[in-house]
Amino acid sequence: MAHTGSNFRVLAEPPDPAAAPPPVDTAEELQELLVAQRRGWSSAEVRAEFLDNVAPAMAALTAVQAEPVALAPLTLTDLGTYPMHALADAFAFDLWCHLTVDLLAPGGPVARPAPEPSDELLAPAIGWMLAGLPQMCPSVSAVLDRPLGLRLTGPGGGEWTLLPGAPLTVEPGLRDPAATATSPATAFVLWGTTRSPWRDDVRLEGDEEYAARVLDEVDVV
Repeated sequence: MAHTGSNFRVLAEPPDPAAAPPPVDTAEELQELLVAQRRGWSSAEVRAEFLDNVAPAMAALTAVQAEPVALAPLTLTDLGTYPMHALADAFAFDLWCHLTVDLLAPGGPVARPAPEPSDELLAPAIGWMLAGLPQMCPSVSAVLDRPLGLRLTGPGGGEWTLLPGAPLTVEPGLRDPAATATSPATAFVLWGTTRSPWRDDVRLEGDEEYAARVLDEVDVV
């Protein structure tokens, strides 16, 4: 909760661009730094920061959906460079992955009803993962020498092809893949981030050995 609330606050109150950058090199280190600053807070303080910054953060994410800023490049430390509008998808991923998958049972410690998966909730999160895969998982590009199909079923699902390149590209539709990996979209959030083994939820067709070699390298941050 502190991780997500602190990111909302950064959107609502952007740091002074003239200020010295934080002494970190990676996105993981930056997020840990923000959480560490709040580790002594009470649960009420964490809750208040989250709720106080939701509306201004959503306003900021709405603003970057419009031109001319929507396609402006935004570099997110070691995560790569993305069009500015994709920042909303990154937050959609955070909200689903951390506040649902990581926090609520059965994956997390809080026993309360989880939101029903829907295209509205999951499609942007899946979109962020697929947009980030080429930049966050360079080892996938190293082993991807033929097209690999990805079929995600249920809410947020669709069909895509990972095409070889340096880095690889992700294109909609199945484009003569050497193999196809099929799983529920909800499960992709888990195995695509190595929260669970891909073999628990993925069915392979075609050159299974090749597909397994590629999937073993997938680890979206």
